[in-house]
Amino acid sequence: MTQHESAPEDEPRANGSANVSVGSAPSDSVAAGDATTPAAQWAPLEERREPQPTGAPTAAPTAEDPLSAQIDTSLAQPDPLALRPRTSSVVLCVVFGVVFLGVAAAVYWLGVHTVDGQSYEDLAIMNFANTMPAWLSFGNLKSGLVIGVSLAFGAAAMLVAAARKRWWLLGQLAVFAAVAFAAAKLLKPLLPRPLLVHVESSVNNSAPSGHTMLAAAAGLMLLAAVPRAWRACAAVLSAVFTSIVGVSVIYDRWHRPVDVVMSVCIAGAYMMFALACTRASGMDRTGSRASSPSVQIAATALITLGLCAIAYGTYVLWQVFPGLQYASAWAAPGACAAAAAMVVGFAGLVNGMVLMMRQITAAPLTRLGLIGEPPAPPRKGAA
Repeated sequence: MTQHESAPEDEPRANGSANVSVGSAPSDSVAAGDATTPAAQWAPLEERREPQPTGAPTAAPTAEDPLSAQIDTSLAQPDPLALRPRTSSVVLCVVFGVVFLGVAAAVYWLGVHTVDGQSYEDLAIMNFANTMPAWLSFGNLKSGLVIGVSLAFGAAAMLVAAARKRWWLLGQLAVFAAVAFAAAKLLKPLLPRPLLVHVESSVNNSAPSGHTMLAAAAGLMLLAAVPRAWRACAAVLSAVFTSIVGVSVIYDRWHRPVDVVMSVCIAGAYMMFALACTRASGMDRTGSRASSPSVQIAATALITLGLCAIAYGTYVLWQVFPGLQYASAWAAPGACAAAAAMVVGFAGLVNGMVLMMRQITAAPLTRLGLIGEPPAPPRKGAA
């Protein structure tokens, strides 16, 4: 019995020694059993990932890879808006320039080649000083003063463009000044003035007004030359100076209302054509481009004021139209008021339009907003 009783005692030992011998050797069963422990389950994914062989094939490209590559390629290429304005802006400049030339031609034809037009101009120029307030003479501006201030504006514009190293803009301004000066000198002897009705003023053609053309061109040059921060101020200054010169030449009987309005429209048309030719160094530097609230406000105000003044002048002319054909005395105050409103209106409209197009052509914003991105409003809930 002793031998039979001792056998069960030895059996666990044998089993235990077998288990120890099996467990002493490293095996996958332990590793597999350890993988089920909580520590192994929460191990980082990078530690549990098996390293891939060096020559293992990579994953197939996803559908987003071509799009990312296309975006990277587009960003690596130079932005075309850094070298030229948008095509739509150039087209708008050309369209506005043609419109201004058309308005100048229409005003000339209505004022010079119609009986009512010649009667209106004669009433306005002969009665302006006696009908309108004396302060509209602006101290009886002398020709030398108008020329001097205009030349100062033009010289300041050239110096500002050179100081900003905007060499293409400097060339634009030089060509614009030459063309505007040539138009004032060449059109006056070439344009006919038929004698359709007896007038008290001179029968010689006086359109366009050289002094008004000089003042308008100088103001527009300064507007185009200054940087973005000063464009609104330059536009207002140009509109005021052009209006003062235009009204004063009528007050002093140097020119008729049609001469002044025609000169302002021609100067605006030539500047629009010049802006259509804007290129790299004629634009603002890419790092300084941004939307300008002052430009938006000033351009909107000038354009609105101009359109309202032109509408008022047109309404007054419609009221006094029955007395124009016979040069009735009762129509003289209305003719003079309409002349002043038209001069101020066209000066404001032209300067507002040029200010708007100068900002658009000088500082175009890219579609990605990388150049001159406008400030974005704060998001809700942002810290």
